[in-house]
Amino acid sequence: MSSSSGLFVGLKGRAALVVGDEHTAVRVGSGGVTALATPVMVTLMEAAAVDAVADAMPDGQQSVGTRLDVDHRAATPLGMRVEAEAELVAVDGRTLTFRVVARDAVEIIGEGTHVRAVIDTPRFDQRLARKAAAPGA
Repeated sequence: MSSSSGLFVGLKGRAALVVGDEHTAVRVGSGGVTALATPVMVTLMEAAAVDAVADAMPDGQQSVGTRLDVDHRAATPLGMRVEAEAELVAVDGRTLTFRVVARDAVEIIGEGTHVRAVIDTPRFDQRLARKAAAPGA
């Protein structure tokens, strides 16, 4: 990937939400508690990574998640704000590696690493359409 793409180490993005009933483990099926669900925290981290590079992506390209390695360390109750931050820490060709952290009003609730791949959007859409049309799809 050329340096003219605008992607460089240090780009940061954020995403936030206030924990509502729809964000709880019991509601999304990831547990029986009325606290922020791990899959929702993960989604917030991915959204922060997308935000970090959104303005730097070349026309016709975007990034897709390929790996996520995070710890969910603390529960967050209903009504509390959660913010995720992603920082681009490595660019290796089409592979983007982010450090991700999620915090609530009290503490860090999760952190880890997220990897995304830069894709050519029209080519990706064509491959997806072929797969959808495959026998047995």
